[in-house]
Amino acid sequence: MSGDMNQARTFEILTAEPVRKRRKPKFRSDEEKALILAEALAPGANVSAVARAHGMDPSQLFGWRRTALASGTVRRLDKGPADETTFTRFEAVRTDLVEIWVGDTALRVSAAIDPALLVGIVKAVRRG
Repeated sequence: MSGDMNQARTFEILTAEPVRKRRKPKFRSDEEKALILAEALAPGANVSAVARAHGMDPSQLFGWRRTALASGTVRRLDKGPADETTFTRFEAVRTDLVEIWVGDTALRVSAAIDPALLVGIVKAVRRG
């Protein structure tokens, strides 16, 4: 060693935050995947919010949705079927009124309506 070991030396100490660990993939049954996917494919659904609600990365749910739509086994409800069959569409609204679409007919009822009465009304509208 050519230098004197008793000379003053300067050291720089580096500190770093630990890297956040990736989430471990959670095993989900086919039924659970189907329910989550159905929720994400509903008209007006926010896929990222659905994914976070189920504790998963949004990119994973977007991938499931893309694969399901590409396979042709599912389709979005807002596009409608190829034949003349009509679907009933429900939309969540933050009010005491509930709007239910049966074909082209809109039913606006109180959220406190008796379920049996509502079933009777929907059946009558479908018949009419």
